[in-house]
Formats: sequence, structure tokens, C-alpha cells
Amino acid sequence: MKRTFDVISPIDGNVVATIEEASPGLIARTLDKARKSQREWRNTSISDRISIIEGFVQAMEARSDEIASSITQCMGRPIRFTPGEVAGMADRARYMASIAEESLQDIIPSPKRGFTRYIRREPLGVVLVLAPWNYPYLTAVNAIVPALLAGNSVVLKHSDQTPFAAEHFREAFEVAGLPDGVFNVLHMNHDTTAQVLADDVIDHVAFTGSVSGGVAVQKTVANRVGRNRFIGLGLELGGNDPAYVRSDANLDHAAINIVEGALFNSGQSCCGIERVYVHDAIWDSFIEKMVEETLTYRLGDPTDPATTLGPVARQRNADAIRVSVTQAIEAGAHPLIDVARFPADRADTAYVAPQILTNVDHSMAFVTEETFGPCVGVMRVSSDQQAIQMMNDSWYGLTASIWSRDVEAGTEIAGQLETGTVFLNRCDYLDPALAWTGIKNSGRGVTLSSLGFEQMTRPKSFHLRTEVL
Repeated sequence: MKRTFDVISPIDGNVVATIEEASPGLIARTLDKARKSQREWRNTSISDRISIIEGFVQAMEARSDEIASSITQCMGRPIRFTPGEVAGMADRARYMASIAEESLQDIIPSPKRGFTRYIRREPLGVVLVLAPWNYPYLTAVNAIVPALLAGNSVVLKHSDQTPFAAEHFREAFEVAGLPDGVFNVLHMNHDTTAQVLADDVIDHVAFTGSVSGGVAVQKTVANRVGRNRFIGLGLELGGNDPAYVRSDANLDHAAINIVEGALFNSGQSCCGIERVYVHDAIWDSFIEKMVEETLTYRLGDPTDPATTLGPVARQRNADAIRVSVTQAIEAGAHPLIDVARFPADRADTAYVAPQILTNVDHSMAFVTEETFGPCVGVMRVSSDQQAIQMMNDSWYGLTASIWSRDVEAGTEIAGQLETGTVFLNRCDYLDPALAWTGIKNSGRGVTLSSLGFEQMTRPKSFHLRTEVL
């Protein structure tokens, strides 16, 4: 009997599509094909791989409007913003392609008489990519493109909220002329995904998702038996990212960008701002500007170009966000946004009004956990050292931002923060030239930059004696 799942749009609760899950037979054939095709793909020149990636990007760009509409329908991001995801995906793919040849070339140590020595970066084999719904193309491309450029084959399992993203990837690679079996898509539930994770065919796993999901993936991989028990594992598990507004910050710039960092994509960003620490000296002014900026957002139908804040991806997510905010208020937090200003917010929908809470502290789950919604907690600090201590007081460590006109002071603070990426006067952004990584419960591993290729390859040393006495 065939198994299916429904894709339910958060816009109106209607079923967008019904997707058939991969059968055991299809899974077995796909993994076998991925293994066999990789053996040939690894011998393809890097220049040919780069050419195919460019063809893939062009194919995706040609369907930008269709893809943007799909993102809006499946996960609720306003249509005025979704075309930007295709542009961002193209930028990352092209950058990784532009550095592939240099990043993957042999490493040659200083000459040694009588020997030829070098380190070659060889592909891992079959890479399983487990991609989330919040940025369905941006998160997936971070692993897929470097994996392919390095000579691996890829099996993509995308979120059941955004399965069309996987199909768009597959179709674009077909247009680009990628050999059959090098890129593969499987629509699976949790049980079948766990079975694939445990399969000896898989040589590396790139997972983006929740901490609990990452723990489950790590346990499954750790319990593997067979010839490939010890495999690579990249985990990007989200964050509870802080911002610090110093007394010398440009308050207008900081307020606009911090609010956007908290509310964009309805707060459903692993590197979105969830905690803000504001110096006492500018507290009143900054809070006023934050509220003013938040009230400029329009919550509503994401297919309307005027909408700037759409629903969250699922009603159960909205319910969890409301519970977190309510519990914080019951514990003494002060809400600064009148929800009545956002009439689309209704308890029986996925539409959640933005909220700013003050009088919060680190005893509240709202502050310490990843809320993943359009809400943020704001706290007072009286010094840089207090801000550093509070920013570091977290189980997470993905990004952090500092807002200050003093670059030297900002850089000094940045060096003391426990985080994968630190920003000065910006936030919620991935530069493909820089390593995307996290510490603590934000995971492990690296994507993007030249270091991203290290995750998708293994070093092999060649030690050749060329003079025999």
C-alpha cells in the first residue's frame, strides 16, 4: 500500500498537494544508483562540475517566479520577499563554484629530496542532505553544491512542508546535464529516514533542523554497524541569537535592523535575533524606536505584495509561540505591542502578531530557548562586560551581533563572544565567503567558504619515494 502525506498551506489551512512517500524498493534502488554514479562522477573534471553547477543555477533562476510562489504557498513567507531566496541561493552556489578549483587542489608541502609528497582531497562518496522548510533553498544549497563540486553524489530528503523545493532542485540538475543518479530525491517519513541514515551506502550526513532532530540523527549514525560506521556528520541546529546595543550605537540603524532580524520570515530563522541587550544610557530611546519600527509591519495574506509579515509555517508552531509568550507574561514580562494592532492574529490560525517583551530574564524559557517566531525579549545592561556575560549565557552559539559606532570596541567584544559568527552593525546574514558554523547546541561542522569543502572531502596523503638507493 502506498503511503502519502499532505502539504498544508499555513495561508488558509488548505492542502496544497499530496506527495507519495518513497517505497522501500525505490529507496534501495536510489541508494544503489547514487553509489554507482558517484564512482564515475568523482572522475569528472572540476571544470565540468563547475559548468554543470552554473547550468543548474541558470535553470533555477529561469523559474524564479514559480519557486517564489511555491515558498509562499508552502511556508507562508510574503511574496514580496520570496524571490530573494532564489537570488541568495544563486549567489552561494556561484561563489562556491568560483573557489572550488583552488579549494580542492592538492596541498603540496615544501620540497624534500628524493620524494614527491602531496595531500589530495578526495570525495566522501554518497552525501545525505536533510533540509528544513524555513529557508528551503538556501539551507539545502549550502551542502548540495559543495558536495557535488567535490565529486560526491547527493541524496536529498527535504522537509514534508516544502517537498517542491527538492523537485525544483532535481529538475534544475536534469536541465544542467548532471549525470543520472548523481543527485537524487527521496520523500520519506522519520522512520524511513532513520533507516537510510543507518545504511552503509551513506558516507556523510548534512542535517539542518532542531536540536532534538540533531540528537536523533547523531544517535542513529553513532549506532550504525558495518563497514562505514564512522562517517562525517554536519549539524546546523539553530540558535537563540543575541544582539547588544551599546550606548554609542546609531539607534535608528540598530532599531530597523534588529527588528528585521527578529521578524523577517516571521522569526523563523536559525540566526534570527531572539535576545536584545540594551545599554541603560539609551534604553528609553531605543525601546521607543523598536516599537515604532515593529508597528510598521503588516501581518496578513502573504500572497499580497503589501504584506510584510506572513503566517508561521504551521498552526502547531503558532500555538507553541503563543504559549511561550503567554508563559513569559505570566512570569512578569511586559508586552509592548498591542496585538489588536494586528487583526490577522487569531488563535485558530498560523498568523501570529509580532511582540516585544521587556522585564524578561534568563529564568524564562522565552529567553533561553529558541522560540522561532516573530517575538523578541529585550533586557537592560550597564556595561560591555555585563552584555558579554549575558550573551554567552546560552546553550546556543550560532550568531551574535554588536551595534556600535566604535569598531575597535566592537571588535574587542566580538573576540569574547562564544558564537560561530559575530556581526558588527548587521545581523541575520550568511556571507558565502565566510564559514557558517555553530558551537554548543547550535551544532557542529562547517558549510560555505573554502572550509565547506573540507566537510565534503577526506584528505589522502601521497608519500612517494622517487630515489631508491
